Amino acid sequence: MKLIKLLSTVSLLSIAGVSGAGAGAPAAASTRPQLSITIRDGNFTDFDGLEPTITWENSQQLPQEVDLRYGIDLSAKTTNLASLPRRIWGRASRKFVADRFSLSTRLDMDVQRMDRVAFQIDAADNDNDLKLTMFGSAAASLKRFATSPRVSHIEFTKGFDNDGNRITVNPRYNVDYDHMDVVMTYDADDTLISVTASKDDQVVTISQQLNDENMISPTISRDGSLTLAWDRKLGDHNSVRTTLNPNRSVEVEWKDEAWTANVNFPMEEDSMKGATVHIKRDVRF
Repeated sequence: MKLIKLLSTVSLLSIAGVSGAGAGAPAAASTRPQLSITIRDGNFTDFDGLEPTITWENSQQLPQEVDLRYGIDLSAKTTNLASLPRRIWGRASRKFVADRFSLSTRLDMDVQRMDRVAFQIDAADNDNDLKLTMFGSAAASLKRFATSPRVSHIEFTKGFDNDGNRITVNPRYNVDYDHMDVVMTYDADDTLISVTASKDDQVVTISQQLNDENMISPTISRDGSLTLAWDRKLGDHNSVRTTLNPNRSVEVEWKDEAWTANVNFPMEEDSMKGATVHIKRDVRF
């Protein structure tokens, strides 16, 4: 754990230091902001179920080839200005040694609870097809930020080529729950096999591409529970994903250009009641 804490601290300081060094310099590149409005309704009875949110984000390139992305989530429903911002975040990324190595750090802060900052660190060795991802949090105070990181999740992903097919091995460890598992995938043309195994459970998913428009993905667990997903493409940027969880729920995700709708139908005995709808619209300036 000392090694993990040291690595997380060094990664945070290395990128933060590079970003800070270029803070006073003009941006080398910039993209237009994006606005995302999400409307949720979980009861269909009145407007009290609506929870509109607005997400704004932007990106630019700093000196020393550091790519910076940042954004803020706002509540569009509240009339209290203090509770208007929900979350602010930023990600700094940089590549090294002719793009062989890459390192990025993302920081997230809940504006309503500003005592801690969540972080995500991603590192990759592209030549060896190896990736590292860590999640954790640290004190929001600048004096304590570098000395108080706490890692909550860590995982590695190693990829292999096998006669044109791709194999990945992804061991994961959740520090908070002391839980470890491994995800293994085998990608062969139109078939993708994924196995998630831990000491308590094993889950197998077999995704089969039927044609250019349709793919089915049955999933079976150690306890015999079964889930069936059907993905169908409806044209450019349009698709529908339907997931059947027998005796539990039916989930539908419909993407239509800038619109995304998610519908969840809980299954209670022989009826479906209490459906939940999530609607999202992306507006680009």
